[in-house]
Amino acid sequence: MTDLVLAWLTDPAHWTGQDGIIQHTLEHLGYSAISLLIAAAVAIPAGLVIGHTGRGRFLVVNLAGAARAMPSLGLLFIMVLVLGPRLSGDAAFLWPNLIVLIVLAIPPLLSGAYAGVEGVDPAARDAARGMGMSGSQVLLRVEVPCALPLLFSGLRSATLQVIATATIAAVAGLQGLGRFLIDGLAVHDFPQMVSGAVLIAVLALLADLVLALVQRYAVSPGVSGRRLRERVRRRGPDTLAEGLQVR
Repeated sequence: MTDLVLAWLTDPAHWTGQDGIIQHTLEHLGYSAISLLIAAAVAIPAGLVIGHTGRGRFLVVNLAGAARAMPSLGLLFIMVLVLGPRLSGDAAFLWPNLIVLIVLAIPPLLSGAYAGVEGVDPAARDAARGMGMSGSQVLLRVEVPCALPLLFSGLRSATLQVIATATIAAVAGLQGLGRFLIDGLAVHDFPQMVSGAVLIAVLALLADLVLALVQRYAVSPGVSGRRLRERVRRRGPDTLAEGLQVR
């Protein structure tokens, strides 16, 4: 089977054209990016406000719990049955799938933003208010930078979930890498199915790696603990004890 999969992946004919790997990869990335952008525009500001004000915690808890219990494929078919007849053309397949991806991406983004802001050291907030900062200034200049590690954690979790769910969305007519699994299953082309699964796994890993690199350079070394680790590496374990005492 390994030889068959390698032969399928290295066949130039499978990389070009409307049904090729490159085209389906771009489609998969496009659906995922659109869904994540819309979900982030809704969930991250809401999570930041909830974490800053402390109001609406039940919303985060309930959404996170519902997301774990929500069957993705069942929700997908419900959206197609409800919205499909009311739309025409490609929109009848596109928007039901995008709505499902957006709904599934919101809880981890919301939880990450909320938990990040709520976990900020109260002393940092008090110091900022003591300097005369307004509530919005405290949020943007103090809480958001400190919340970035958990915010990125929520983003990475949402990205992996969206990329994975966009695969099964091919059942409802969406394009993307999921076509290799669905079309391969229809004709019992198992090398194509395995190749599609490999491509999706590689895409998810690459997306997570890119976000990890962005997180590394976007988060302050003092917040991420990178500065302390560098000092430990240079000066020895005694520095770790000093850093823990300071914290």
